[in-house]
Amino acid sequence: MGSSSKDDTGSDGDTSSRDTPPSNSSLFSEGERVLAYHGPCIYEAKVQKAELRKKEWRYYVHYLGWNKNWDEWVGVDRLLKHTEENVMKQQALQKKQGADRSSKSGRSAQTKQKSSTDVKVEKEDIKSYVAKGKKRKSDSGTEKDNVSVEKLVKIQIPSTLKKQLVDDWEFVNQQDKLVKLPRLPNVDDILTKYLQYRSKKDGMMTDSIGEILKGIRCYFDKALPVMLLYKKERQQYHDLVVDNVSPSTIYGAEHLLRLFVKLPELLAYVNIEDETLIRLQQKMIDFLKFMQKNQSTFFLSAYDGSRVSEGKGKGKDE
Repeated sequence: MGSSSKDDTGSDGDTSSRDTPPSNSSLFSEGERVLAYHGPCIYEAKVQKAELRKKEWRYYVHYLGWNKNWDEWVGVDRLLKHTEENVMKQQALQKKQGADRSSKSGRSAQTKQKSSTDVKVEKEDIKSYVAKGKKRKSDSGTEKDNVSVEKLVKIQIPSTLKKQLVDDWEFVNQQDKLVKLPRLPNVDDILTKYLQYRSKKDGMMTDSIGEILKGIRCYFDKALPVMLLYKKERQQYHDLVVDNVSPSTIYGAEHLLRLFVKLPELLAYVNIEDETLIRLQQKMIDFLKFMQKNQSTFFLSAYDGSRVSEGKGKGKDE
């Protein structure tokens, strides 16, 4: 399903400053149809349970049209009343996911302090690429977000794909080369191939896999212009991703792999039950193994040296 944390994990109001609600003042009732944030997306949902936990209301919601595996407990800051005004807000967010790519990624430009993949991947330590990921919505300018390290989901990237990340960084930032676009197979193709692979291996079409892949695609399209591009790749992005074109139909495995480096941080903002998070982690690791198995097919062995139009002449991209 889509990513989670509304407006990049911040609520429209400061939830920490809410008055403690008395036991009879739940904003939402069981059986009520609502709108629920799940990442940059807003989905229609239904409140199945409402409980007062540690002086805060928690709601168990089912996302309408989605598998029950996505049912989860959420706070009041993740929910909106199902009003005409909020439905329009939902539609506006959906529109921004497929359009406005050239205006510095729409909502993201409003809610993020600065794009963060102008950082390099250190050759010796891929983790440095993760360390400078997306910051939470904040005006304080603090040097680090307040997501605990313990909450980060561990997604083990196979060693050969780690090397792929290092080569990827060197091609772009040291050799002034770019991935030749559009890519074949593109991200959509790879996700489809994986779904076919799992369906054949499992002997059935599993809803949960399909939903996770939709979520990966949603994350990719939203995160690419914000945190998955190096500075030297931005002009290429603006040249190619126009007129409601989804980045997942233009870019390929090289940029998709970068997303998996960032996913632990992105998922840290998601209010998901531990059990669901573990299942999701297992699926992500399995997908990476699939990418590794098809590495020679999915990834380019060399980049195009004639397309860099920004930052040429510098060996490193700070």
